[in-house]
Amino acid sequence: MRHVAVALVLALALAGPALAHLTPPVVLVSDRDAVLSLLSGARRFFVREIRLSAQEQAAIKQASGWTPEEDFYRFYVGRDEQGRLVGALVFVGDATIHGSVRVAVAFGPDGKVRGATVVELTEETYPWVKPLIDEQFTRDWVGHDSQSRFALSDRLARVRSNSMTRFYGEIIANLVRRAALLYEHGMARQGGTAMVR
Repeated sequence: MRHVAVALVLALALAGPALAHLTPPVVLVSDRDAVLSLLSGARRFFVREIRLSAQEQAAIKQASGWTPEEDFYRFYVGRDEQGRLVGALVFVGDATIHGSVRVAVAFGPDGKVRGATVVELTEETYPWVKPLIDEQFTRDWVGHDSQSRFALSDRLARVRSNSMTRFYGEIIANLVRRAALLYEHGMARQGGTAMVR
Protein backbone atom coordinates (compact mmCIF):
# COMPACT_ATOMS: atom_id res chain seq x y z
CA MET A 1 0.00 0.00 0.00
CA ARG A 2 2.85 2.33 0.83
CA HIS A 3 4.38 1.82 -2.64
CA VAL A 4 1.06 2.65 -4.29
CA ALA A 5 0.79 5.89 -2.30
CA VAL A 6 4.35 6.88 -3.23
CA ALA A 7 3.69 6.07 -6.89
CA LEU A 8 0.50 8.16 -6.84
CA VAL A 9 2.30 11.16 -5.30
CA LEU A 10 5.10 10.83 -7.84
CA ALA A 11 2.63 10.63 -10.73
CA LEU A 12 0.82 13.76 -9.54
CA ALA A 13 4.09 15.65 -9.12
CA LEU A 14 5.16 14.78 -12.65
CA ALA A 15 1.74 15.63 -14.07
CA GLY A 16 1.82 19.18 -12.65
CA PRO A 17 3.97 20.67 -15.40
CA ALA A 18 1.78 18.96 -18.00
CA LEU A 19 -1.23 20.92 -16.75
CA ALA A 20 0.31 24.11 -18.14
CA HIS A 21 -0.48 23.75 -21.83
CA LEU A 22 2.18 25.87 -23.45
CA THR A 23 2.06 26.89 -27.08
CA PRO A 24 4.89 28.26 -29.22
CA PRO A 25 5.96 31.87 -28.68
CA VAL A 26 4.94 34.61 -31.07
CA VAL A 27 7.49 37.41 -31.42
CA LEU A 28 5.55 40.59 -32.17
CA VAL A 29 8.53 42.96 -32.07
CA SER A 30 12.22 42.11 -32.07
CA ASP A 31 14.28 43.36 -29.13
CA ARG A 32 16.26 45.58 -31.51
CA ASP A 33 13.13 47.16 -32.99
CA ALA A 34 11.65 47.70 -29.52
CA VAL A 35 14.78 49.52 -28.37
CA LEU A 36 14.94 51.69 -31.50
CA SER A 37 11.25 52.64 -31.48
CA LEU A 38 10.77 53.18 -27.74
CA LEU A 39 14.03 55.14 -27.43
CA SER A 40 13.45 57.19 -30.57
CA GLY A 41 15.76 60.18 -30.75
CA ALA A 42 18.69 58.22 -29.34
CA ARG A 43 21.77 57.88 -31.55
CA ARG A 44 24.04 55.94 -29.19
CA PHE A 45 23.06 52.94 -27.13
CA PHE A 46 24.60 51.35 -24.07
CA VAL A 47 23.77 48.41 -21.85
CA ARG A 48 23.65 48.88 -18.09
CA GLU A 49 23.24 45.82 -15.89
CA ILE A 50 21.60 46.48 -12.55
CA ARG A 51 21.93 44.15 -9.58
CA LEU A 52 19.40 44.93 -6.90
CA SER A 53 20.52 44.98 -3.29
CA ALA A 54 18.50 43.19 -0.62
CA GLN A 55 17.15 46.59 0.48
CA GLU A 56 16.09 47.47 -3.07
CA GLN A 57 14.37 44.10 -3.47
CA ALA A 58 12.59 44.61 -0.14
CA ALA A 59 11.44 48.10 -1.19
CA ILE A 60 10.03 46.72 -4.45
CA LYS A 61 8.26 43.91 -2.60
CA GLN A 62 6.78 46.36 -0.10
CA ALA A 63 5.52 48.62 -2.89
CA SER A 64 4.05 45.90 -5.09
CA GLY A 65 4.04 42.49 -3.44
CA TRP A 66 6.41 41.29 -6.20
CA THR A 67 9.95 40.16 -5.46
CA PRO A 68 12.41 40.48 -8.36
CA GLU A 69 13.75 37.02 -9.14
CA GLU A 70 16.56 37.74 -11.61
CA ASP A 71 20.20 38.09 -10.57
CA PHE A 72 20.41 41.24 -12.67
CA TYR A 73 18.29 43.35 -14.99
CA ARG A 74 19.62 44.73 -18.25
CA PHE A 75 18.65 48.28 -19.17
CA TYR A 76 19.29 49.63 -22.65
CA VAL A 77 20.28 53.28 -22.35
CA GLY A 78 19.87 55.66 -25.26
CA ARG A 79 21.68 58.99 -25.60
CA ASP A 80 21.43 61.68 -28.25
CA GLU A 81 24.36 62.97 -30.34
CA GLN A 82 25.39 65.36 -27.56
CA GLY A 83 25.45 62.52 -25.01
CA ARG A 84 22.26 63.59 -23.23
CA LEU A 85 20.09 60.82 -21.82
CA VAL A 86 17.06 60.11 -24.02
CA GLY A 87 15.81 57.20 -21.96
CA ALA A 88 16.32 53.68 -20.68
CA LEU A 89 14.45 50.51 -21.55
CA VAL A 90 14.03 47.18 -19.79
CA PHE A 91 12.40 43.93 -20.84
CA VAL A 92 10.21 42.20 -18.25
CA GLY A 93 8.18 39.03 -18.47
CA ASP A 94 5.87 36.72 -16.61
CA ALA A 95 4.97 33.05 -16.97
CA THR A 96 1.25 32.24 -16.95
CA ILE A 97 -0.59 28.96 -17.34
CA HIS A 98 -1.00 29.80 -21.04
CA GLY A 99 2.67 30.67 -21.53
CA SER A 100 4.94 33.63 -21.07
CA VAL A 101 4.28 37.28 -21.83
CA ARG A 102 7.20 39.67 -22.40
CA VAL A 103 7.02 43.46 -22.51
CA ALA A 104 9.51 46.24 -23.30
CA VAL A 105 9.11 49.40 -21.22
CA ALA A 106 11.02 52.64 -21.81
CA PHE A 107 11.49 55.52 -19.38
CA GLY A 108 12.51 59.11 -19.89
CA PRO A 109 15.19 60.80 -17.76
CA ASP A 110 12.39 61.85 -15.39
CA GLY A 111 11.58 58.21 -14.59
CA LYS A 112 8.23 58.33 -16.35
CA VAL A 113 7.07 55.83 -18.93
CA ARG A 114 7.94 56.90 -22.50
CA GLY A 115 6.24 53.88 -23.99
CA ALA A 116 5.64 50.17 -23.65
CA THR A 117 5.00 47.38 -26.08
CA VAL A 118 4.23 43.69 -25.90
CA VAL A 119 7.15 42.02 -27.64
CA GLU A 120 6.38 38.33 -27.15
CA LEU A 121 3.58 36.04 -26.03
CA THR A 122 2.21 32.65 -27.03
CA GLU A 123 -0.07 31.60 -29.86
CA GLU A 124 -2.74 30.79 -27.29
CA THR A 125 -2.68 34.21 -25.62
CA TYR A 126 -2.37 36.22 -28.83
CA PRO A 127 -6.14 36.32 -29.64
CA TRP A 128 -6.84 37.65 -26.14
CA VAL A 129 -4.15 40.34 -26.23
CA LYS A 130 -4.52 41.42 -29.88
CA PRO A 131 -7.66 43.57 -29.27
CA LEU A 132 -5.69 45.51 -26.63
CA ILE A 133 -2.72 45.91 -28.96
CA ASP A 134 -5.02 47.13 -31.73
CA GLU A 135 -6.32 49.81 -29.33
CA GLN A 136 -2.71 50.78 -28.44
CA PHE A 137 -3.62 50.28 -24.81
CA THR A 138 -0.12 50.86 -23.42
CA ARG A 139 -0.16 54.50 -24.53
CA ASP A 140 -2.50 55.17 -21.59
CA TRP A 141 0.47 54.63 -19.27
CA VAL A 142 2.81 57.15 -20.92
CA GLY A 143 3.79 59.70 -18.27
CA HIS A 144 3.21 57.30 -15.37
CA ASP A 145 5.88 56.41 -12.84
CA SER A 146 6.29 53.72 -10.20
CA GLN A 147 3.78 55.41 -7.89
CA SER A 148 1.04 55.41 -10.54
CA ARG A 149 -1.86 53.02 -10.85
CA PHE A 150 -1.41 50.93 -13.97
CA ALA A 151 -4.83 49.71 -15.05
CA LEU A 152 -6.85 49.25 -18.20
CA SER A 153 -8.56 52.53 -18.98
CA ASP A 154 -12.30 53.05 -19.31
CA ARG A 155 -11.88 53.68 -23.03
CA LEU A 156 -11.13 49.96 -23.39
CA ALA A 157 -14.46 48.80 -21.95
CA ARG A 158 -15.47 47.12 -25.20
CA VAL A 159 -12.37 44.95 -25.49
CA ARG A 160 -11.83 44.29 -21.80
CA SER A 161 -15.30 42.81 -21.47
CA ASN A 162 -13.69 39.49 -22.47
CA SER A 163 -12.43 38.01 -19.19
CA MET A 164 -9.23 36.60 -20.71
CA THR A 165 -8.45 39.87 -22.49
CA ARG A 166 -8.94 41.70 -19.20
CA PHE A 167 -6.80 39.10 -17.37
CA TYR A 168 -3.89 39.49 -19.80
CA GLY A 169 -4.31 43.26 -19.84
CA GLU A 170 -3.85 43.23 -16.07
CA ILE A 171 -0.79 40.96 -16.39
CA ILE A 172 0.76 43.42 -18.83
CA ALA A 173 -0.16 46.38 -16.60
CA ASN A 174 1.61 44.64 -13.71
CA LEU A 175 4.67 44.07 -15.88
CA VAL A 176 4.83 47.77 -16.77
CA ARG A 177 4.57 48.65 -13.07
CA ARG A 178 7.33 46.16 -12.25
CA ALA A 179 9.52 47.80 -14.88
CA ALA A 180 8.81 51.21 -13.32
CA LEU A 181 9.84 49.88 -9.92
CA LEU A 182 13.00 48.38 -11.39
CA TYR A 183 13.80 51.74 -12.96
CA GLU A 184 13.19 53.65 -9.74
CA HIS A 185 14.96 51.28 -7.35
CA GLY A 186 17.68 50.06 -9.67
CA MET A 187 18.46 52.20 -12.67
CA ALA A 188 17.77 55.62 -11.17
CA ARG A 189 19.69 54.88 -7.99
CA GLN A 190 22.55 52.83 -9.40
CA GLY A 191 22.78 54.15 -12.93
CA GLY A 192 23.36 57.76 -12.04
CA THR A 193 20.41 58.93 -14.08
CA ALA A 194 18.57 61.85 -12.58
CA MET A 195 15.04 61.01 -11.60
CA VAL A 196 12.83 64.04 -11.19
CA ARG A 197 9.42 63.68 -9.54
